[in-house]
Parts: sequence; C-alpha cells; structure tokens
Amino acid sequence: METTNFFSSIAALNITGDLQVTIRKGAESNWIVSVMLNNEQCGDDARKLIPPLNLRGSAEELDNGFFERITTPIRTVSGLMVDMEGFMKQLEEVKKQSAMEKEKTDRERKEKEAKEKKYREAMQKVDELEKEGKHRDAWMKVPDPSEYPEQAEAIRKRKSSLSLKFAPDLFGATATPVTDEQPQSVEANVEEEEINQ
Repeated sequence: METTNFFSSIAALNITGDLQVTIRKGAESNWIVSVMLNNEQCGDDARKLIPPLNLRGSAEELDNGFFERITTPIRTVSGLMVDMEGFMKQLEEVKKQSAMEKEKTDRERKEKEAKEKKYREAMQKVDELEKEGKHRDAWMKVPDPSEYPEQAEAIRKRKSSLSLKFAPDLFGATATPVTDEQPQSVEANVEEEEINQ
C-alpha cells in the first residue's frame, strides 16, 4: 500500500482547533472538499462567520495541490481565532480591572466621606461644649491633627483658641474659666463679712 503523508502534513500546519474536512463526489469525476477550522476555545461568536474553504477538482489535482491551497488560509484562520480568544480574555480582564478599580474608588470615597463625617461630628461636639462654657472639655474633644492631615491647621487653631479660654492649671486644681469681670479686692470681701455679721 502506498504511503500518504496526509496526517503528517496536517500536523505540520500547526493549527489550534478542530479541522473538519468534508469530501463529496461532484459531477464528472470531480471532487468537492470543504475544509473548516473550528476552535471552541474562542469565545467570540464572530468565529462562526468564517466560511469553510471549498476546493474543487479531480482526485489527481487535489492530491497535487491540496496542502498548498489550504496551508495559508487555515493558518490565517487559526491565528485569527487565537487572536480573537486572546482579545476576549484581555477584554474580560479589562472589565474585571475596571470593576475592581471602580470598587476601589467607591470604597476610598466612602472611607473619605465617613472620615469627614466623623470630623464634622467631633467639631460639632466641640462647638456644643464651648457654648456651654466647658472650654477644657471642648479642647479635649478636638480631633488629633495627625488623624485629619487635611484639616490639621484648622484643628491647631481651634485648640489654641480654646486653650486661651481657660486658666492654666499650675497646682493640679480645677481650672477656673477666665472671665471679663474684675476680681473683688480683699477689703471689699472683709467689709461684706462685717456687714453680714
């Protein structure tokens, strides 16, 4: 039996996918050969639009020129489908990255909003304590500038203005708020005690 190199020639094409060959007898001892490459790994449905390669000729003509005629188109189609699959994978990766980036941006925005809200609430508490005349407590509630670097200057100014409103605690006693009233003289206190007696 004569050796054909059909399968060796197919292997030499080095294609990705399934090669479907349909052979049909035509009119006047001609043959019709339809060759189609199908790559199920390719996720792009456009691959289904690629038509089969149809060859017509006598058995001798097909023996002599079959692989010469199919090599370039089949390799091109194989490469196209591999490129399409690579493109689809990259597209999916881009979608994932985009979703991840959006999620990251949303998370960062939410964290920033929560931090700003916490800052506003702390400063509101400081305002309330200051209105009540509790300057030392208000000073204690002012947030740490290292936690809010974008507000650091405003925080430092607020602490300074609050610290000016209470007397220094030199001996560990409770601080006395500074008032605009003038202290009474010792003589006035003695006179009040004598009147009260």
